[in-house]
Amino acid sequence: MAMNPGPAPQPVPSAVSAVSASASASAASPTVALDLGGRTALVTGAAGGIGRACALRLAAAGAKVRAVDRDGAGLEDLVGQSRDLGLAGAVEPLTLDLTDLGAAEDAAAGTDVLVNNAGLQLVRPIEEFPPDVFHTVLTVMLEAPFRLMRGALPQMYAKGWGRIVNLSSVHGLRASAYKSAYVAAKHGLEGLSKTAALEGAAHGVTSNCVNPGYVRTPLVERQIADQAAAHGIPEERVLAEVLLKHSALKRLVEPEEVAEAVAYLCTPQASFVTGASLALDGGWTAH
Repeated sequence: MAMNPGPAPQPVPSAVSAVSASASASAASPTVALDLGGRTALVTGAAGGIGRACALRLAAAGAKVRAVDRDGAGLEDLVGQSRDLGLAGAVEPLTLDLTDLGAAEDAAAGTDVLVNNAGLQLVRPIEEFPPDVFHTVLTVMLEAPFRLMRGALPQMYAKGWGRIVNLSSVHGLRASAYKSAYVAAKHGLEGLSKTAALEGAAHGVTSNCVNPGYVRTPLVERQIADQAAAHGIPEERVLAEVLLKHSALKRLVEPEEVAEAVAYLCTPQASFVTGASLALDGGWTAH
């Protein structure tokens, strides 16, 4: 979707403009000890970006992963990548549009680990924001997670164990101009996650949010290119002066870093962590 560039960026010291790919080298391999053998995980938005990283990470931990996305070709590519990594048979692709809420709820039946990740973005001032797009964003990013939880919780409760991980955002904790639907959906997801934590506690089910800043995904890379063209500045300046303006660490988060946080929340060591929001925002919310 096209973007509204918003206000022109203001200059910042050049010392913060460098973004090094090597800064995230530590995310290259899994580090959290996790055994999900015999468990079934469902990951939405699994065809690319954070969702793909989460699907592969949970499969590497031994889970049978239902990979849900409306991008069937992307899911097949994910299955091929899982085979290349020695995880043949671990990823089950399910092409599904999450606006089909009944199908989403049915897909979550029998799930032990639910990762609500799917999302979409449109940047517009409120008075120009298309109501149909606002409705779609809220459907995919808030109502669908509710329906997925509704489908997954009965078996989680019956087993006395379950993990719900909601991929929120720094925008679930802070607002930004021109992102009314996205911010509203993420703030709503935070409340839904906390409610699920309170209800699930007696049944061995935890529910948490992971709140990354800007992640190196195709969606964000398109935003960078669009902003660079709109403002007539190099992409490096877009990172430092626009996207990462409020972040103390001037780099993008890697999808594998987010997946590792998701993995941690599924470990026995995190069994007392529930109703929480884990910020991976480079210090954005420290302001």
